[in-house]
Amino acid sequence: MAWRAGTVIRVLAAATSAAVLAACGGGDGHGGEPAAAPGGARAECAAVAAPGDSRSRELRGMWIATVAGIDWPKSPSKERQQAGFRKLLDTAQAMNLNAVFVQIRPNSDAFYPSPHEPWSQWITGKQGKDPGYDVLGFMLKEAHARNLEFHAWFNPYRVSRQSDLGKLAPGSPARKHPDWVRKYGTGLWYDPGLPQVRDLAAKAVMDVVGKYDIDAVHFDDYFYPYPEGAADYPDKATYKAHGRGMDKADWRRQNVDTLVRTLSEQIHRAKPWMRFGISPFGVWRNKATDPKGSATKALESYDAQYADTLKWIKQGWIDYVTPQLYWAVGDARADYATLVDWWSRQVAGTRVQLSIGQAAYRVGEDATWKKPAELGRHLDLNRRHPAVRGDVYFSAADLASNRRGFAQRLRDDHYPRPAIPPVVQGRGGQAPAPARGLRAGPAAGGAKGVQVQWRPAGDATAYGVYRVDGKAPACAAVDPARLVAAVRGGGIVDPSARPGRTYTYYVTALDRLHHESAPGRGATVTAPRG
Repeated sequence: MAWRAGTVIRVLAAATSAAVLAACGGGDGHGGEPAAAPGGARAECAAVAAPGDSRSRELRGMWIATVAGIDWPKSPSKERQQAGFRKLLDTAQAMNLNAVFVQIRPNSDAFYPSPHEPWSQWITGKQGKDPGYDVLGFMLKEAHARNLEFHAWFNPYRVSRQSDLGKLAPGSPARKHPDWVRKYGTGLWYDPGLPQVRDLAAKAVMDVVGKYDIDAVHFDDYFYPYPEGAADYPDKATYKAHGRGMDKADWRRQNVDTLVRTLSEQIHRAKPWMRFGISPFGVWRNKATDPKGSATKALESYDAQYADTLKWIKQGWIDYVTPQLYWAVGDARADYATLVDWWSRQVAGTRVQLSIGQAAYRVGEDATWKKPAELGRHLDLNRRHPAVRGDVYFSAADLASNRRGFAQRLRDDHYPRPAIPPVVQGRGGQAPAPARGLRAGPAAGGAKGVQVQWRPAGDATAYGVYRVDGKAPACAAVDPARLVAAVRGGGIVDPSARPGRTYTYYVTALDRLHHESAPGRGATVTAPRG
């Protein structure tokens, strides 16, 4: 990496008690037989409560764009692609992020073997060419190994950034059904007004939902394309055939609504725990146009992309919304402070989680964005709005480049410790059985630091590891601010433990929707001196 990454916890794949020295803490002050925990296991510390929600819980993510090699390595070499992708994930891990939003269907093509669409040109340089490996399978495995949530990012309607159908792979649905395609601007787009197009988009998404253990389905801001000058989107014939006398703008919004509602139903029917989230353009409507809108003077996604995000929130069709608030604090067109307040009010009283799309790509762009602290100001403002539960940065390559030191500053000032995402509301789930058999001792194999291990529980997806200074009770509540790692597997090596210092570690178990158990019995250890 191009910047100082800080200390990164090393994850151990599985716990083996013989590999470490047992150093459990003293009595917990609670007598009697431990109560049964979820899943039928016996809790080691029956009277200790789970941590619960707090401001320490937040989503921290980055978009990894594959189209045109924005973030995805441009080399057709499998080895270089995989090395480059791992480096981006290492950036996320070093910054204490906990999610990646990876573009796997950029142009009606696929980063996975699809029965519906050809392989993406952004893998090999030629659409339809088999890269020789399951790219999505590789991506997902690497992300989960680092306990990064994987949000599979689909573009529902874009076909190509160029306008020649003949340059698409012969197997492309756009080549087979040119009547589904419209030329607009410099590119090709599927017509959202056609039921066949919506069906194709849904099939592409549900193919991935069924085959891969992704954490969420994600759409960005591309529904109907952004306006190109004065030219209207060329769907006159489609409107005549399917409009049924509706106002044309309302009909277009209904087309987008239909896809969003249908996919929400299909995704949650197939896998109730899976999330569906959307990242719209940051302005829904301006107040001058609609009293419900924001006090802004920018393009309106309701009228430009026909995206009625507020309806999706109120209807509960989406699980999270990540508006792209790519303006600075004080911008005359669209003030970041105004918009973060407006979006916070829109999710109030709903179960839809709000995170904010942040413009890492703008750092260094003009006088305001040349200040490396601008994004930090955004995060400071977010803290005034409890509805904001995290941030997602566009894009990964910008974080890795660390222009003007902005990424390092974000980590130092706002992300010095890892974070567990907030609990996903309305999708069921419960805290797993607490972790058991915690042991701590010197790191094995000559490594520096403390090795902490536990027995993995069958119903847990991940574990939170907490550390306090000194010898503490074996059974005690944990402070969310003392989290040192959130990992999968059965152990970690904590290299930040200072030689000769005594610490007590506790471990909690988490399900895939971030419900957290109470801690199991803690372990006290003195870090080796060398």
